[in-house]
Amino acid sequence: MVQINISYEGGLHCSATHQPSGTCLTTDAPVDNQGKGESFSPTDLVATALGTCIATTIDIYARRKQIDLVGMRLTVKKEMSSAAPRRIVRLETEIWFPFPLTNDPERQLEKVALSCPVHHSLSDTVQKPITFHYLEETA
Repeated sequence: MVQINISYEGGLHCSATHQPSGTCLTTDAPVDNQGKGESFSPTDLVATALGTCIATTIDIYARRKQIDLVGMRLTVKKEMSSAAPRRIVRLETEIWFPFPLTNDPERQLEKVALSCPVHHSLSDTVQKPITFHYLEETA
């Protein structure tokens, strides 16, 4: 079990401390929901959790297979509902691998990406498409 300690700072700002490491982060409500957008919103952290979980899960597998992922990039685009209740409806992820597809012809890394715990923890009502990109082969 991991504990996160959260303190409401006022003005729609919170600070959260990761108990095991002491690392802190702050949140603010987004501009479209009465905040100033001065930090990650709580739903931005969900998108961040998805992207970093996918990257971490891929790297755990890649280390076992001695695949170097330095230079891998991910983006996660978060889309909120326009009708009540306000919620995340789509988290679209793109992954750029730093090597050509020939380095992973059976696309194992793609299968591993879909096995990340955050991906499995999110409701099926949240669309979670993932697009994979590889470096072009050079002749």
